[in-house]
Amino acid sequence: MPVPLAPYPTPPATLLAPAYTPPSPANGSTGGQSQLVCSGCRNLLMYPVGATSVCCAVCNAVTAVPPPGTEMAQLVCGGCHTLLMYIRGATSVQCSCCHTVNLALEANQVAHVNCGSCKMLLMYQYGARSVKCAVCTFITSVGGSTSTTDQKLNN
Repeated sequence: MPVPLAPYPTPPATLLAPAYTPPSPANGSTGGQSQLVCSGCRNLLMYPVGATSVCCAVCNAVTAVPPPGTEMAQLVCGGCHTLLMYIRGATSVQCSCCHTVNLALEANQVAHVNCGSCKMLLMYQYGARSVKCAVCTFITSVGGSTSTTDQKLNN
């Protein structure tokens, strides 16, 4: 049976006991409680360790609890900028708010380069031949000669 729980905001640091340990990256566990994001209203829910599902007190949505030891990851939705939580290793994540399918890349699947025009730090998937800056729309070539290719692409 789902455990009905209300969303709880993160307590201010001044109210925490000295023995407080932040949630572990594996499952958000803090001693006898864990946390997850409601699948309905996206509120943060805290639940007792061992529960298999959690019923949100705000929207009554039932959210399944990932198995113990499941590593979770987060990304920001490219469509609506909502913080999404997903099981590490997934290749894509669909946003429950705007239904955008987001590419979920691990840290070892992405690389960085500075924009050839405005010098903004850009992130791109390994294997890409170029990356377009979201700030100035300049297209920077990756891994090859940038001078001629960038000029041709941006004219």
